[in-house]
Amino acid sequence: MEKHLISLNAPLVDAVRALNSLSGKAMTLFAIDGEGRVAGSLTDGDVRRAILGGLGLDGEVSRAVNRDFKRLHSDSIDLERLRAFRQAGVRLVPVLDGESHIVEIIDTATTRTRLPLRAVLMAGGKGERLRPLTLTTPKPLLEIGGKAIIDYNIEALARCGITDISVTVNYMAEKLEEHFSEERGGVRVKCVREDRPLGTIGSASLIEFPEEGDTLVMNSDLLTTVSFEDLYLHHRNAGADITIAAVPYNVSVPYAILTTDGGRVTSLEEKPSYAYYANAGIYIISNRLLRGLPKEQRTDATDLIEEAIASGLHVSYFPISGTWIDIGSPTDFAHARELMRHHLESD
Repeated sequence: MEKHLISLNAPLVDAVRALNSLSGKAMTLFAIDGEGRVAGSLTDGDVRRAILGGLGLDGEVSRAVNRDFKRLHSDSIDLERLRAFRQAGVRLVPVLDGESHIVEIIDTATTRTRLPLRAVLMAGGKGERLRPLTLTTPKPLLEIGGKAIIDYNIEALARCGITDISVTVNYMAEKLEEHFSEERGGVRVKCVREDRPLGTIGSASLIEFPEEGDTLVMNSDLLTTVSFEDLYLHHRNAGADITIAAVPYNVSVPYAILTTDGGRVTSLEEKPSYAYYANAGIYIISNRLLRGLPKEQRTDATDLIEEAIASGLHVSYFPISGTWIDIGSPTDFAHARELMRHHLESD
């Protein structure tokens, strides 16, 4: 962070040197006063405009800074505002405390947003349908495009500012624990071992959740481009207790379907198609519900969802647009590898 700071009273030539040292990176400085408070931002364009306006290189930085700079406040980071900055091409966004001191600088090229979520990835399954590949390697560690499947998800979460990430492990737990002994996506991932299979969400009972807030829970063997930012904003704006990410699923019937009333045919529909939404294995769940999971007891995500619906809680869904592949079979795995190969070649 220090390399992006300059004194408000420094000569402009110092700013030129500092910006030059950032060449190839985010070329933005933040000018601070004697108390460490931010007074403005300074880019190469600001310097050029100041010089064209008659300011010499020995003039103070204070006369060249942009005082109407983009910023966020640490007490409550406005996600919509941050997204607007990112979409407008603003690279560095300082986060200020109540006295205008910089708490951190968000680089929107690496951190797309800052979601107030923790995450739990389920990685305990045996991947039996993918044998023999999973006889020696747990499914989340199978590689696609030279990278473990689970790492795509870890990196996507990290880009959304989610750094509290736990992975629940069982089958070949030691290999996953070894894999996460190093940081992934700049995040230190915690492994939580279940001593027996606890279903698709039961292992979350082994994790301590705060009373407030929400957690993103997902299967670790998905390859997806879902926008976690849009998913969270949908969940928050809906005031939901659970939000289920869903994928469109169409069923085509190759026959004429009869609509009947008693013994009478009332209509005939030729080869109809029906559109549904399927559970994508990605959820945002209230911590209050996760804290209530029965300890050390097998529980599937569908059990928790059905109980929430029966209790009158708000269960919402979020349609996924983009890629979503549940890598559960050799065909799925081959499709995912081919898709990633084309993606890497196009890049």
